Amino acid sequence: MHALLLAALLSAAPQACELAGVTLPDTASLGGETLLLNGMGLREYFFIDIYVGAMYLPVTTTSDVQAISADVPKRMVMHFIFNEVTREQMIDTFREGLDNNPEAKSMGDRAEQLYAVMETCNAGDQVVLDYVPGAGLTIYLKGEPKVTIPGADFMQAVWMLFIGEVPPSKKLKKGLLAGCPS
Repeated sequence: MHALLLAALLSAAPQACELAGVTLPDTASLGGETLLLNGMGLREYFFIDIYVGAMYLPVTTTSDVQAISADVPKRMVMHFIFNEVTREQMIDTFREGLDNNPEAKSMGDRAEQLYAVMETCNAGDQVVLDYVPGAGLTIYLKGEPKVTIPGADFMQAVWMLFIGEVPPSKKLKKGLLAGCPS
């Protein structure tokens, strides 16, 4: 009887996905909804592994357009594996990504709010971007909430940084839209 109960509990336990030594759960809770791990991808820069990205959505999709445009709770995780990414490098990366998106040019002070909270990240640190419709995009750095920036349009501009037409790397975008790595 105990073995049957244990087997039932283990089968109901959340699964985990692993990429580049980073293990993340296959579900997350946000805005009263259970989100599913849509995919994990590796952000590389000149063959250097920078972070493992993970995207969580209420319903998985392989469509970048659907993942960006859906006004639903969603999460993007950047789990750093590189020793140090400076605050300036973080800001430059977000700024460059937003500059590559014509619609993001109207973000103005909201983009500045994002830049203002950036910090240097080291291996093991996480930046988590949680979007809840009506509330906005909350940025967490190293587990601490830093700012909530309103607007579905802002969330969409940030999501385009990761999976839009000009992502940081094709490998990252492909992974974020591909499910749990095997």
